[in-house]
Amino acid sequence: MANQKHLKILKQGVDVWNKWRQEHPRIKPDLSGADLNRSNLYGANFSKADLSYIDISEAHLGYANFNGATLIGAEISGTDLMFTSFVNANLSEASLSGADLFGANLSHADLTDANLSGASLLRTNLKNSILTRCLIFGISVWNVQLEGTEQNSLVITPEDEPTVTVDNLKLAQFIYLLLNNKEIREVIDTITSKVVLILGRFTPERKAVLDALRDELRKQNYSPVLFDFARAEHRDITETISLLARMARFVLADITDARSIPQELSIIVPDLPSVSIQPLLQASFNEYGMFEHFTRYPWVLPTYQYKDSTALLAAMKEDIIDPAERKAQKLTKRL
Repeated sequence: MANQKHLKILKQGVDVWNKWRQEHPRIKPDLSGADLNRSNLYGANFSKADLSYIDISEAHLGYANFNGATLIGAEISGTDLMFTSFVNANLSEASLSGADLFGANLSHADLTDANLSGASLLRTNLKNSILTRCLIFGISVWNVQLEGTEQNSLVITPEDEPTVTVDNLKLAQFIYLLLNNKEIREVIDTITSKVVLILGRFTPERKAVLDALRDELRKQNYSPVLFDFARAEHRDITETISLLARMARFVLADITDARSIPQELSIIVPDLPSVSIQPLLQASFNEYGMFEHFTRYPWVLPTYQYKDSTALLAAMKEDIIDPAERKAQKLTKRL
């Protein structure tokens, strides 16, 4: 039960409250069970206070200080908690559903059995906090800090549905979408079974061949991805090419008049035994000197030589796509 003297001071306003806290640093306020619904408590100092079972739902609590406070079973739903600090606070069994935690600091906080359904966590600090058995249905998570955070049995389903739990806050939204969104599942299926990465030179002459490959792959119900190595200026090249290759069912690499291809293949081939590589070479050109190094990898198919783009397209299905697909199937079974 709240200490009525403490409650009376708080109701005189945040400035009066904070001054009283500053003048009486050893007093630990007791506001347990108080009804402060929709109150304006912006910037209030509640550090080390007992706020168990308090109702501060829909209150304005931006920049407030709850460091070391006890908020067991507190009702904090729909509350503005932007840049609020809960360092070392006990929020077990508290309800923060629909709360805005933009920039809030919950490092080392205990949120065991807390309800975070529909809460917005943007740039929220959760380092070394405890999130065991939290309800997180409908949560929005962007750019949160989770180093050292204990994440166990997070419930991603609403209370009226069979319980599904995960152990990773950042994966929670994705897993729920997979379970409940057919379109998302179709996208994942496309990524894992239909994406084909096309590599080669982007000079006008060679780009025409790559575009023809892309058009033919589309006709065969694949989702082609063209990567222009020379234009990847704002992202680490190794990261980009590795990511695209890992998404691919197989890779078509036109090594004709090679320039960037040696570096691209040196990133992909040694470390991705699950992705088949089909090299292509126009017959009037020779393989570049180092290419022989890649032929010893079993997921690299024999180089297919073609006379011109017309001949290449005529042979696409039988001599290029089908062998690459068969190799991809074998590699998948092996894993």
